[in-house]
Amino acid sequence: MNACKTVLASTVSKHFRNRIKREISERNIRPKLVGFLANEDPASKKYAEQTAKTLKETGFDFNLIKVDKGQLESSIQRANLDSDVNGIMVYYPVFGDQIDTKLKNTVDSFKDIEGLCHVSAKKERNTVPCTPLAVIKILEFIGAYKSDLLHGQRLKDHTVTIINRSEIAGQPLAALLANDGATVYSVDEHSVQVLTKTHKQEDTELKIFQVLPKSDIVITGVPAPKYKLPTELLKPGVIAINFSTFANFEPDVVSKASYFVPSVGKMTVAMLEKNLLTLYNHQNPHHTRP
Repeated sequence: MNACKTVLASTVSKHFRNRIKREISERNIRPKLVGFLANEDPASKKYAEQTAKTLKETGFDFNLIKVDKGQLESSIQRANLDSDVNGIMVYYPVFGDQIDTKLKNTVDSFKDIEGLCHVSAKKERNTVPCTPLAVIKILEFIGAYKSDLLHGQRLKDHTVTIINRSEIAGQPLAALLANDGATVYSVDEHSVQVLTKTHKQEDTELKIFQVLPKSDIVITGVPAPKYKLPTELLKPGVIAINFSTFANFEPDVVSKASYFVPSVGKMTVAMLEKNLLTLYNHQNPHHTRP
């Protein structure tokens, strides 16, 4: 087997960010994103800091607002009504239950940068959440995702395991990859589900050690510093992608993988910029584009 190639998110994101930076400069526009931080989650804080730094470098206006949980809903509503605000994001989890679902649906669908509100999700041309979009663009960069093929064929004959079933990342990513022809195993701490192109999502009796050896692509997003995926369970030549803040793979993953992506953070922020520009364009359809 050929030596493993380590793919850095910074390398993949550079093309997208340069193109976006050039466009907003040529058009002399400055789309504005408001981010609400209402938790003490270290991963959320890190993401917020990275977002602020990157958007400023690109030329966007980013306002990070730290707010008490009890004031978050009213703060979102004010941002919905603010004509200067083009995009809104909330760093989840906040309450971690149905209240979070209510908060997601409070965000105006025309400003929903992660596409999490139910109205956004039902749109024909909905916004794709940033982390799933980042993973897809990385797979495209590697050559595993064939964007030149018809929808539904781009991951045909691929088996994918995603170890994360969150509403903001794992679930939408699993649905997107399954819709493009992959057989997807969605794993959380309780069960293994399988998704296919037929839009079926079924619980199985399978265990993670049974699905990993047959997976061409393994994507992890476990928010735990001590979690490590056993390298011996991986298929030789696997594409291994980690979108967790923590290192989910063992260092020796490079002995099994053909491609290893240690993190996707910078690509996620690049996709956030892409989504913000798209929202701005929808809100300002008469502004000249290059």
